[in-house]
Amino acid sequence: MYLHIGNQINIRERDIVGIFDADRTTTSWITRKYLSEAEKRELVSSANYEIPKSFVLYRDRADGKYKVYFSQLSTSALMGRLGSFGGEERGTAGNG
Repeated sequence: MYLHIGNQINIRERDIVGIFDADRTTTSWITRKYLSEAEKRELVSSANYEIPKSFVLYRDRADGKYKVYFSQLSTSALMGRLGSFGGEERGTAGNG
C-alpha cells in the first residue's frame, strides 16, 4: 500500500519511518539540525509550495537513504489515510 502525501506524491507504507508535525517537532534543535543536514545532502523534498504542516521520514528503496518529504497535509490527515500496519496501532510523533 502507498500513502498519498499530496500533489500526486506517494510513499510506500513499509518505507515510512515516521510522520511528524512540522510545527511541534521543528522547535527542537536536534530536529532542525537533522533537517538542515538532510537538506544540504539533497535528501529533502516538498510535496507542495504551501507552508508544510508535516513531514514524512522514509527510506528510499532505490538508494537505501533516509529522506524527508514535507507535506501540506496534517499528521492526523496522513494517519487517517494510513489505517494500520498489519493490524498494529500506529502513532504519530509530535502530534499531542
